[in-house]
Amino acid sequence: MSKFRTESDSMGELHVPVNALYQAQTQRAINNFKISGLTMPKQFITALAYIKQAAAQSNAALGHLSQVKANAIEQACQAIIDGKHFSQFPVDVFQTGSGTSSNMNANEVIATLATTLANEPVHPNDDVNMGQSSNDVIPTAIAVSSAINIIYELFPKLDKLSQRLQSKQAEVGHIIKTGRTHLMDAMPVSFAQTLSAWQCQIDNAMTGIRQSLERVCELAQGGTAVGTGINADPAFSATFCQHLSENVGIRFSPSKNFFYNIGSQDAIVSLSGQLKVLAVAQMKIANDLRWMNSGPLAGLGEIELEALQPGSSIMPGKVNPVIPEAAAMVSAQVIGNDATITVAGQAGNFELNVMLPVIALNILQSIELLANSSEALADKAIASFSVNQDNVDKALAKNPILVTALNPVIGYTKAAKIAKLAYQEGRPIIDVAAEHTDISREELNTLLDPAKLTKGGL
Repeated sequence: MSKFRTESDSMGELHVPVNALYQAQTQRAINNFKISGLTMPKQFITALAYIKQAAAQSNAALGHLSQVKANAIEQACQAIIDGKHFSQFPVDVFQTGSGTSSNMNANEVIATLATTLANEPVHPNDDVNMGQSSNDVIPTAIAVSSAINIIYELFPKLDKLSQRLQSKQAEVGHIIKTGRTHLMDAMPVSFAQTLSAWQCQIDNAMTGIRQSLERVCELAQGGTAVGTGINADPAFSATFCQHLSENVGIRFSPSKNFFYNIGSQDAIVSLSGQLKVLAVAQMKIANDLRWMNSGPLAGLGEIELEALQPGSSIMPGKVNPVIPEAAAMVSAQVIGNDATITVAGQAGNFELNVMLPVIALNILQSIELLANSSEALADKAIASFSVNQDNVDKALAKNPILVTALNPVIGYTKAAKIAKLAYQEGRPIIDVAAEHTDISREELNTLLDPAKLTKGGL
């Protein structure tokens, strides 16, 4: 038996694998774009299925598509949403810049499945793609897939990370440690203050992402080819968003300006920028954890991260901060993705952006990586680290910078001399200050109390 069947499109005939659900236009894309081996993310394919499902429901409600065909398309799309048939979407990411090949891939697969379900021909263009264009479908798919994965994946894991940071403050927040600026000894801070700063970074990043997402959820669908809405019912966009919102559980609305959504990707560029803010915050937290965990003998040794795996193939007993390292690499990748999205966002030439597939790849990868690394930090770094109280107390007791609290009493110049002497002699600042000032030991204990110094003031 032949391994291929013959399919045809407006450009002629060609061979397609006999068991493939896709048809001629998908095969042409497979033949043309042998570039990376990277296919469109599953989240993107799922979003395409949601779009085709809502479009069929809308076209049926508006009287343009038979209920039989609409039901068959809806069922076919649901199968894809449920995780089936992903192998039928083999088109390379680096394809036509509008993503037309991926749109037609979805149209053809859904048409093949729906034809079997309806017991009558369902056409990929006339039925599945009714009232649509690749030029509004693909920007909508980028927006919908981003929204789904932020709301259902990223936000829950960021919430978990924020909650873990809050819980850790309750657990170890009372412990006072040496603060550091320029990686050098500074005034003391509590673990609660350090952890609260990290939590604030995460919470503020979430706020920025949420605000950007509002614009992302205003969809291009209904603008069709160039934003004019040619071949779409004037009521299609509103009806479509109603069905899509019900199916996905996220509120979507028609764009206030379809030309904006099709000609530019500014909303996604903005969203990517907010994801970069989160990546920068994550990098900061990861690196702080690595520094605080450094040692255990020759580093700071303030905390001990959970031992998760051997750290060296040659040095027995070595254990490394693997989760913060992984999180830092995620941050680097997301920052790089943002650069790609920024460049791609500039490819809005007149009425269409022509780098849509690579935008989809990078924004969805950023969301997925940040979601997973946030959960790893929450569960395997923040929740489980312990404080090395002896090391923290020893460094704090010998920290000459505590002399800053004496500035209002003895002046900066004399305080600097006392600090330098304490450094030179390796002695606690309170002992040196007692010898070189007229301040009583009792008063020095009060003035140099690290816990008091974390509260600021005179």
